[in-house]
Amino acid sequence: MTGYLISGLRVASEIELAGAIPDTSPGETESAVSIRRGPVPQSLGDATASGPTWEMADGNFLLRVPRLARFLISAGRNITVEAEPGVAEREASAFVLGSAFGILLHQRGALVLHGSAVARDGRAVVICGASGQGKSTLAAALCHSGCSFVADDICVIGMNGHGRPLVLPDGRQLKLWEESIARLDLTQQRGDAVRENFEKYFVQPPDITQEAPALAAIYSLQADRPPLKTGIEELDLPDAMRRLEFEAYRPRLRGMIGAKPGAKPGAKSDMLAQSAAVLRHARVFRLTRPRGFKHMPDTVSLVRRHWDALGA
Repeated sequence: MTGYLISGLRVASEIELAGAIPDTSPGETESAVSIRRGPVPQSLGDATASGPTWEMADGNFLLRVPRLARFLISAGRNITVEAEPGVAEREASAFVLGSAFGILLHQRGALVLHGSAVARDGRAVVICGASGQGKSTLAAALCHSGCSFVADDICVIGMNGHGRPLVLPDGRQLKLWEESIARLDLTQQRGDAVRENFEKYFVQPPDITQEAPALAAIYSLQADRPPLKTGIEELDLPDAMRRLEFEAYRPRLRGMIGAKPGAKPGAKSDMLAQSAAVLRHARVFRLTRPRGFKHMPDTVSLVRRHWDALGA
C-alpha cells in the first residue's frame, strides 16, 4: 500500500495513482480512505437511483466507465477498482482520482468545488468554472508568478475550529494541455500523459502548500463574450449561494448522494448550511477575462491586484 494525501485525507492505495504525490510525512497515521483492487459487480441489485453509467444503493455507488473499468465507492471510505480485461491499471487510476474520489467526498458530506486553488501568505483563492474554461491554466500561471499550489480540479473546503473556511491541501499534480505547458514555459516540469494517447500531461507545481490556507475568495471564471466585459464583479448573497451550488463537483450527483451518509437523495439542507458558513468569511466574484494566452499576464495581474485589495 502506498500512502497519499488527497483532498486533506490520508489515503492508502494498492494501485499506483498517476499524478498523485506519495505522502512522505513522518509517523504512522491511520488512513481515512482505502483504494484496492477487487471484483466489482456489473450492477447493484437494490439500486435506489441510477443513470446510464452509475447506480446507487445504501451507501454504495457503482460507477462504470465503458471498456475501461468499474468502481465501487462505499461509505466514504473505500474504493474498489476492477479494470476490464486488457486495460492497464494506470488508465483506470485517472478515474480513481477524478470521478470516483469526487463521489467518495460527496459521501463524506464534504463541500467539493470543481476548481483549482492557489495560495500566498496563508490565504487561498479558488478558481471555478466549467470544463475547458482554463481553471488549471490560470492556476498554473499564478503559481508561475509566485503563488503556491493547493489543489487542481477537485477542491475541498473545510472549516477550522473557529468556523472559518480553509482549502484542504491536495497531493495531486496539475493537469495541463500541451499548448498550456508550452505557452507557460513549463516543459521542464511536464510529466507523463494523464492517459494514453491523450495530450494532457501532469505538471509538477514549483511550490506546494502543505498546510490548509484560509479561503479568501472564490472566482467564477467566464469568457468576455457580450454582454460580459473583462473585469471582476462581486456577486450578491443570493447569487453567490446559487453560484456555489452550481460550481460544486458534479452538482447533480452531489444532491442525489446527499450531504451525509444515509441522507435522502436530493437533500439540500446541509449544502445550503455549508455554503452559508463559507460566505460568512469569503466572497464570490465573477472573473471575466479574454481568451487567449497573450492575455494571460494581464489576467494574472488583475487577479493578484484584486486579491491584495481584499485584505486579510
